[in-house]
Amino acid sequence: MKGYFRLFLVLALVLSGVPSQGADGPFTQIESLRVHASTQRLRAVFDLSRSSAYHIFQLANPDRLVVDFPHSRFTNGFGTPNGTGILKDVRTGQHDHATMRVVFDLRGSVQPKSFMLKPSGRGTYRLVIDLYPHGQAKRVVASELRYLPQGGRKVVVAVDPGHGGIDPGARGPNGLLEKNVTLAIGKRLAKLIDAQHGMRAVLTRTGNYYVSLPKRYAIARKDHADLFISIHANSCPHDCGARGASVWVLSTRGKESEAGRWLARSENASDLIGGVSLGNKPHALAAVLLDLSQGASMQASREVGADVLHALGRIGPLYNRHVDHANFVVLRAPDVPSILIETAFINNPHEARLLASRRYRERLARAILVGVKGYFEATPPPGTWFALQAAKRRERTAALDNSPERMLDGRSSHRLSSLRSPLTANN
Repeated sequence: MKGYFRLFLVLALVLSGVPSQGADGPFTQIESLRVHASTQRLRAVFDLSRSSAYHIFQLANPDRLVVDFPHSRFTNGFGTPNGTGILKDVRTGQHDHATMRVVFDLRGSVQPKSFMLKPSGRGTYRLVIDLYPHGQAKRVVASELRYLPQGGRKVVVAVDPGHGGIDPGARGPNGLLEKNVTLAIGKRLAKLIDAQHGMRAVLTRTGNYYVSLPKRYAIARKDHADLFISIHANSCPHDCGARGASVWVLSTRGKESEAGRWLARSENASDLIGGVSLGNKPHALAAVLLDLSQGASMQASREVGADVLHALGRIGPLYNRHVDHANFVVLRAPDVPSILIETAFINNPHEARLLASRRYRERLARAILVGVKGYFEATPPPGTWFALQAAKRRERTAALDNSPERMLDGRSSHRLSSLRSPLTANN
């Protein structure tokens, strides 16, 4: 028994991403889990309240990957994603009084690689786990480093300040206009993006003038944007008292709520104000949009939307705690992931005062940046500076895995997994 205890201790030290915290410290909050499948790997990203120990081991017959988080708790909003690619299902449970367990049910054996990302600004820590089908991990890392351009290209973020010119948008108390609020936030966000390594911003408007909705996403496509962000300030009829930020993505199959339908009508009417008829455009795009509804662009929109929403929730209230759907014309660039952010309710007197404050607009811009940067760190577009950094991290991890010490520990890991299998067959 003493030998098994020493073996378990060695494995825990090897597989822990960071030093464990004391038992008398605060619990780590496991806030969310996202997964993204590509042709080369499955990526799982955990959002954590702080840097935490984690233990990973694999089980066979059937194939499973288990992640244990000592001294932790799931938040009330934690949910499990649907299966995709090599992932069949995700299950969670409490392994003991202080350890939370996440089990990935797999369609085959994998080689896991993991690393912890520190918060960007005031965001969360992220544990990233890449699952490669056996034999692919080393090949993928080598090919990424070989073909990435020197330094990697910058990701391009199209920032779209809503309304402008003859289209003032919503109006708040004391004459506060949405078009001015969105321009101030958009210009500040663009400056923050340009100050980051590996990022570049493109503004759809830089002053108080009108830009049609199709022209806005045409600008994003012309500059080969990796992401399109449309910034707005919400309002509701009859002074409903609603408050809080929300993030929206395109809906093409009736998923939008009643609030989403009302909001879409309100925002899409901008082109009627500008004298542009939208009557034939939605129908011309409908077939393309329906085909793309399950595609990579839509999935990426939801993922980055969730990251931005989470960051906004750290500085103020949220109108919706999940990414919502509406049929916005401005989000219809079929090959650019796109989100629309309603920063606050401009007709709510309290939130109107916040939106008029330069300090609060700065906080909004920084929160959006945190969400966007976090998304690109966890899911870097191919060929970018972010992809280069991720490939370098995986190369360092692979070098450690090939060291004589780690190879010996790998044999110990296999032995321990075999010993634990009978006890965890139902996990």
